[in-house]
Amino acid sequence: MFAPFASRQTSASMPASAFAMRPAALAVASALAACAALWPLATQAALTENLTTSVVAMSLGNAVTADPPGIASIHFNPAGLARLTGDSESIHNFVASIRTSAALTPGPNFDIGGWRDDPLSNTRTGPVRQIMFVPGYGVPGWRLPAVAVPGVGMAWNKAGSPWTFATDSYMSQAMSLDRTTDPNDPGQYQGRQEQIQRLVYLSPSVGYKYSDTLRFGVSVPIAHAAFVVDTNMRFPNELLGVFGQLQKGWCPEDGGNIIDVLGFGVCGGGKEGMVSPFKKAANMRLEMTAPFDPTINLGVLWEPNPRFALGVVYQGGSKTHYTGYYQFDTEPMLRNFVRGMNASLLGPIAGATLGFPSSIPATQKGNMSAIIPFPSHLQVGIKLRPISMLQLNVDASYARWSEWDALRFQFDQSIKLLEVARLYGIPDSGKLVIPRGYKSLVNFAYGLQLFPFDRLALRFGFEPRKTSVPNDKIDLLAPLPNTKLLSAGLNFKVNKNLDISVTGSYMKGRYNVPANTDCNLNCSNFLNIIYNPYAGQNVNGDIHVRYVGFEINKRF
Repeated sequence: MFAPFASRQTSASMPASAFAMRPAALAVASALAACAALWPLATQAALTENLTTSVVAMSLGNAVTADPPGIASIHFNPAGLARLTGDSESIHNFVASIRTSAALTPGPNFDIGGWRDDPLSNTRTGPVRQIMFVPGYGVPGWRLPAVAVPGVGMAWNKAGSPWTFATDSYMSQAMSLDRTTDPNDPGQYQGRQEQIQRLVYLSPSVGYKYSDTLRFGVSVPIAHAAFVVDTNMRFPNELLGVFGQLQKGWCPEDGGNIIDVLGFGVCGGGKEGMVSPFKKAANMRLEMTAPFDPTINLGVLWEPNPRFALGVVYQGGSKTHYTGYYQFDTEPMLRNFVRGMNASLLGPIAGATLGFPSSIPATQKGNMSAIIPFPSHLQVGIKLRPISMLQLNVDASYARWSEWDALRFQFDQSIKLLEVARLYGIPDSGKLVIPRGYKSLVNFAYGLQLFPFDRLALRFGFEPRKTSVPNDKIDLLAPLPNTKLLSAGLNFKVNKNLDISVTGSYMKGRYNVPANTDCNLNCSNFLNIIYNPYAGQNVNGDIHVRYVGFEINKRF
């Protein structure tokens, strides 16, 4: 494509600006279509199920389907509610911190359309903190070393009745990152802030004791879901780099060029309108919620004898409908380029032909909605207690993250940045459908309990969590590689009506993404329109999650 342009650019028969117009259009379109591809940032958090749900379950690696943990059975297997007798209360709290970092190094023969001095080369993302989303208020603006989330559950069973009713509040999913401490953090281009959470605030549930060995249960968790992403954007794309180099050769330093003014206005944006693949181009903030999103859990528990149990739970998903607002703040580079083009003689004609906007505002904001699936989940577990002092739990789970084939966003108006992306086949700049390509996998979990005394139980858990994010889809907003979760805890019975559980756990994982292998992160293809702020860079990263929790169970 550019060979004809290069050969003609020195021709005396026609202004170079005329031939620069097509790569200019493609370059800006590439950048803005890349902006469009950034919208599915929520996918990120998606694989953190069960990490913040139950103190007892965490201590056993979440392998509790065949031995559901009291009132938390509402989530893990509501049939377990039918094992409760009398009225009871559960007060629980956890504190969790997420730490993630990534190192950037230029790949072999690093070159982005003639640009080689990327300021992000040989840098590392900086400190990470957590934020919060308070339902009904939003993000308070605190940067926290960790997040604490309390919850209260209640269960009611009339003496002799096979029915047990219950409700609980808990965090069924959470992902929280804040990289705003360092304004130069290279991670700012894939999330200055991110808060993805699903808070169950009410969960009407019932367990039914069919016989001494067979129980059933149903629960309806009602959740408040929140989705917040604030990120800076840049577009290190080869096409953009080539056009930036051509601009440098054609445009005078002060931006004035009479031939260009009579042509397509390539230089009309002045110094600030000079394109660079390494410049910050825009900031995007999305904040959406789904205040009322119910799902259903169905459970079965079969305990033929004290030494063996089999449990099955199906956790239904939903097509969660989010609503909220967006805001784009566009830097002068793109705004001035479009303004200069439309101030020339032929630029407006070319722009109208390609469907370009007449201008890009410094800030564009409004209301939006999105359909983000909450995947269904099936888990099967067994409990083995060969001797009275030892119990082993093993679970297998399957979550349908393949439902994340695409995310759908609808805006209340045409987004001026996206209008340029019409060149790439996006006919409606007021909505987007973004493919994700996640996978559904089977994962196993293991829990061990030791009972050295009648009043004491020691708990240990191991959960090797295979990620549903393929290595060629991972990014800094979804830094979720294969991880290993190790847990330990204990339960102490203070008396027949009161017991306390304490848990600590640690999860870690690492990933290595060579340059040009992940088109959600570091591809530098000539016409690549997927968001790749670290094009041509090798990205090596890790994630660490630390968790401490306690639970107090009272019976009345």
